[in-house]
Amino acid sequence: MEYSPPLQQGILIKRYKRFLTDVRLADDSIITIHCPNTGSMKNCLFEGNRVWFSTSDNPKRKYPNTFELMENDQGQLIGINTGNANALAEEAINNNIIKELQGYDTLKREVKYGDENSRIDILLSSQSGAKCYIEVKSCTLLEQTGGYFPDAVTTRGQKHLRELMAMVQQGHRAVLLFVVQHSGISTVKAASHIDQQYADLLHEAINMGVEVLAYKVAMSTKGVNIETSCKFISMS
Repeated sequence: MEYSPPLQQGILIKRYKRFLTDVRLADDSIITIHCPNTGSMKNCLFEGNRVWFSTSDNPKRKYPNTFELMENDQGQLIGINTGNANALAEEAINNNIIKELQGYDTLKREVKYGDENSRIDILLSSQSGAKCYIEVKSCTLLEQTGGYFPDAVTTRGQKHLRELMAMVQQGHRAVLLFVVQHSGISTVKAASHIDQQYADLLHEAINMGVEVLAYKVAMSTKGVNIETSCKFISMS
């Protein structure tokens, strides 16, 4: 996924009202850009550090610029735009990057399913009738040397785990795919210290047959793409 037009650079002043971020440009002017991240963004915001943002040509947008990348104090890049995770996953599947998800004939996005009024991020199917339900999650929380999900209590994430378990019970394949948008993360595990219920549900889902995959995004100011798998550490 290439950035076109190229990203612009600034310095983070602050994020507020969840969706707004103030950025200082090289000429010392200040602009407000859209923050496409509804999460807590724990350990992802570093005031005074460099950020990069994209620009939309949609004249209807009140804030034409979108927060894409953040640099932390160690010089590591963090993908702020969680909306990219699904597109990156689709691109990687279509390009056969995710070896565990090869061999299907069709890919659909945002398909209604389950008993809790959900939409699956990606549904793979084959002519034989086999189906694979894939829930995509963006992982950006780095603590010490490991990555964690979620970064805040997530009742929505808990619902998605229940839906995946239900698909396994119906005889389908179900996958939870962590898209790691942080250059400093090399392993992923459930953040039981943040959301114990989610961690317990994930442990239950794994025991029931839900597969968990983690793939890391290669990030630069020119573009982002899923490149390599990384280790998911399950609860013992």
